[in-house]
Amino acid sequence: MFHKRVLANGLTIIEIPQKNTQTVTFLVLARTGLKYEKKEVNGISHLLEHLTFKGTLKRPDKISIVEPLDRVGGSYNAFTGAEYTGYYAKVEKSHLDLALDVVSDIYLNSIFEKKEMEKEKNVIIEEINMYFDHPSYHVQSLWSEVLYGDQPAGRLISGTKESVKNIRRKDILDYFSKQYVAKNTIVVISGNFKNIKKKVEKSFSNIKNGPVIEKEKTEESQRKPEMILNYRKTDQTHLCLGVRAFDIFSSKKYSLELMAALLGGMMSSRLFLTIREKLGLVYYVKTDYDKDSDTGSLVTQVGVDNSKVEKAISAILKEYKKLTREKISSLEFKKAKERLKGSLVLGLETSDSRAVFYGTQEAVKKEVLTPKQICAKIDSVKAKDILETAKEVFQPKNLNLALVGPFKDKKKFEKILKI
Repeated sequence: MFHKRVLANGLTIIEIPQKNTQTVTFLVLARTGLKYEKKEVNGISHLLEHLTFKGTLKRPDKISIVEPLDRVGGSYNAFTGAEYTGYYAKVEKSHLDLALDVVSDIYLNSIFEKKEMEKEKNVIIEEINMYFDHPSYHVQSLWSEVLYGDQPAGRLISGTKESVKNIRRKDILDYFSKQYVAKNTIVVISGNFKNIKKKVEKSFSNIKNGPVIEKEKTEESQRKPEMILNYRKTDQTHLCLGVRAFDIFSSKKYSLELMAALLGGMMSSRLFLTIREKLGLVYYVKTDYDKDSDTGSLVTQVGVDNSKVEKAISAILKEYKKLTREKISSLEFKKAKERLKGSLVLGLETSDSRAVFYGTQEAVKKEVLTPKQICAKIDSVKAKDILETAKEVFQPKNLNLALVGPFKDKKKFEKILKI
């Protein structure tokens, strides 16, 4: 169970008690990220996240922030997404006060020194280089680009080298003052704790109020299959192939979750058995359903020998089409449902995973469902729902392909991008 309350200033606090653990996690989320950024400061959410570990009024450098947590064996980090940015520390329960103090301090009191900012820009540029040099990562960025183009949802969370270099300290301070305010903030406490209410309220008593930057609504328009080819002399081609789908508020999202599991969400999924085990075309294959508040897509990613790319694409499309023609068997349907429910439960055994599970739901939807409620919704999906949803999303006009490999000619792929 969990307890959610919203203070008068708009700050949301979620408590998730868990007695059968010796740990506690503090997670603070800001409802801001990639989709809230202007093009000229693309990457500002991510850069700001990095800079919070560089110094605060109370802790003037990184060592004074991280060393106390290291001393007690704590686990800590931060992350930036499309619609939220998070900061957390997980510690043994007796160090609860330390975790709360450090996380609230970096969230509220970071100083963003210009000198540190310029150094961290170089670090992020190397991060951009690293992901670009790994085709299996870079193709995921191209997938977003082919779907959403030149709008926030189609850009990089890290930003580009040019946009990162051009971000000024003034931009950081302005973004921080507008986005890191009470009504945009969610504080999550998960694990073995008690008597926490007053401590949390005191730690966040000086949080600012004020209006926030609203995100730009993502526009979607597609009339035919689209693709992006990134030419490289590689030994293996990495590709993402899939369709536009529904956002996180759609009643069809659980059908899509099940479709992703059936297609490429487990080692006995259809695509794994077909293109890896039967045809021997790939080493890895996975299908995911990605969803945010205003976007959604179902995508299959593989790495395949350059000479077998067309065969792999055709095999994936064949399985997509099959879902639109044949109702799945009761045995396979039950397996997919149990897979989703089982992985959900297994993924929530630790205090940090629970904090993220509850906190990110609140950040994106402003509504939190328990694992039991989600499992009930998964169980409520009928085989006919899968068939209907598959027919709706697996249409030629919805198809998209992002590819990294030694290919320049789109025509050869246009011929096979059909369902």
